[in-house]
Amino acid sequence: MPSRRERANAIRALSMDAVQKANSGHPGAPMGMADIAEVLWRDYLKHNPSNPNFADRDRFVLSNGHGSMLIYSLLHLTGYDVTIDDLKAFRQLHSRTPGHPEFGYTPGVETTTGPLGQGLANAVGFALAEKVLGAQFNREGHNIVDHNTYVFLGDGCMMEGISHEVASLAGTLGLNKLIAFYDDNGISIDGEVHGWFTDNTPARFEAYNWQVIRNVNGHDADEIKMAIDTARKSDRPTLICCKTIIGFGSPNKQGKEDCHGAPLGNEEIALARKELNWNHGPFEIPADIYAEWDAKAAGAKAEAAWNERFDAYAKAYPELAAEFKRRDAGDLPADFSEKAQAYINEVAAKGETIASRKASQNTLNAFGPLLPEFLGGSADLAGSNLTLWKGCKGVEANDASGNYVFYGVREFGMTAIMNGVALHGGLVPYGATFLMFMEYARNAVRMSALMKQRVIHVYTHDSIGLGEDGPTHQPIEQLTSLRSTPNLDTWRPADAVESAVSWKAALERKDGPSALIFSRQNLQHQDRNAQQIADIARGGYVLKDCAGEPELILIATGSEVGLAVQAFDKLSAEGRKVRVVSMPSTSVFDAQDAAYKQSVLPLEVGARIAIEAAHADFWYKYVGLEGRVIGMTTYGESAPASALFEEFGFTLDNILGTAEELLED
Repeated sequence: MPSRRERANAIRALSMDAVQKANSGHPGAPMGMADIAEVLWRDYLKHNPSNPNFADRDRFVLSNGHGSMLIYSLLHLTGYDVTIDDLKAFRQLHSRTPGHPEFGYTPGVETTTGPLGQGLANAVGFALAEKVLGAQFNREGHNIVDHNTYVFLGDGCMMEGISHEVASLAGTLGLNKLIAFYDDNGISIDGEVHGWFTDNTPARFEAYNWQVIRNVNGHDADEIKMAIDTARKSDRPTLICCKTIIGFGSPNKQGKEDCHGAPLGNEEIALARKELNWNHGPFEIPADIYAEWDAKAAGAKAEAAWNERFDAYAKAYPELAAEFKRRDAGDLPADFSEKAQAYINEVAAKGETIASRKASQNTLNAFGPLLPEFLGGSADLAGSNLTLWKGCKGVEANDASGNYVFYGVREFGMTAIMNGVALHGGLVPYGATFLMFMEYARNAVRMSALMKQRVIHVYTHDSIGLGEDGPTHQPIEQLTSLRSTPNLDTWRPADAVESAVSWKAALERKDGPSALIFSRQNLQHQDRNAQQIADIARGGYVLKDCAGEPELILIATGSEVGLAVQAFDKLSAEGRKVRVVSMPSTSVFDAQDAAYKQSVLPLEVGARIAIEAAHADFWYKYVGLEGRVIGMTTYGESAPASALFEEFGFTLDNILGTAEELLED
């Protein structure tokens, strides 16, 4: 029977061989963490290779995602649909084994990792979701949500600032099902980390209210097992600090940065095989080692046991069981769309002039009772973002049954945690901050788009219209940044009706995230007919129109739509044929068929003016080089909103003057 070390050496060999064949990759981390992985995956991890998505599986996250051959080797060895040919195609075009683990490419990969620290944040999101769902669904004698989240991380993850944000919150919320393994090998790309990383990491995590298990020999299975057993009994999240040797088994490169991010080379691999007593060729795993690793039977047994528990739960609590299955499938309530549309029609009939952030809160009050899967939050700005609705209950360490997370001033951490929550399933997360402070969270926003997750990013204080806080808080280029992010739908609604529609669209979208951009200042209600209300969901539509073909098209979003309508009224009174297009979501509009886009923005009409209190350059794709853009090309100033709009040209007179100039050309 193969020993533990032999089973771990299978990971080392596959990792060396795949990186060498690709002539690219990171062999050091997989070789260094192989012994830890062997203990965790063979003795503890609850998973089913034949059904990677079974509901109560443990979650495993490789936060130091550059060591991706570790997880690919584990998935292959334990019986997932990851073949030896997949390993041979490591880092190649369209392979199932990309350079960093990517959600959706490889069965068993729970999240995309690589941007260091975010895997830890996703793991906090997984553990948070487990705790919330357990509190919402479990009943005495019926624990249908009961699994752990395990995460591997390295020095790079620890150095990234996001690790501070999310570890702090995980300790505060008492996420005791979260167990992190710190690969403390003392090496990063530039060499030995003691020159730039001298933190007392164990003390840091103890200060975060984590249980910390220090100085575990990461190559000693008995010590690793003892640490995991201790971690699983804790009422706090646990950090297991594992001393390892990067590139373990490579005689000339282990313990050095040389093996971090480059192939070992054929000669060194031959020496490593000898050192490890691995007498098998490239990509060759003996049958007895495969048999020892195979987790399909154990996985099927674990899932069958859960199915039995769930059947008993369903008999005792049929409504809760049906609700759990619906939410686990990611489906909204069957009547949500109808009820949401009824609310939108009510808002249209009411015709309130209010700030879109307030309209957003009103929408949450209407939609919230329909959506028990909501898990809201804000980065210490709930009173400004208006993300708290009447049915909100805070998630706490001792009572996680709530639906709202007070994230504190942790924009980046909040956003990456939401990604983990969405990936876990069963909850629909939204989180908020000022649009300007999206910049702190930018990479996590990108990751939600890359992974195509239903995460709702709420951003308020959307322009220079926030006023006196000045240019540090006034967003300029952020809308362009969001709109240029593939697979992210960005909405900047013009009034309460468009605000409600944007929420409905974001919630009903299952294949990606949405950013909802709301104002601080009041926005004038715009009258619409039923068709126009329906067309809001198409991203852009004709709000005001003339008889026949227009000679001028005004395109606007958000607070500037009201200004465009004023210009329409004035120009129409002067006999001009003008159209106003409200375009709350450019990406959604761009996805419409050519006939619809032509009906809104006919190619024959070249005289166009875009109006938005954000960076001007984005809009030339809609107005053309001969059109005009009334936008921002500088940062703002500190002053009341009305003074700023006049200072930067967002006035009726400027629009009229620009229109006159354009029509005379």
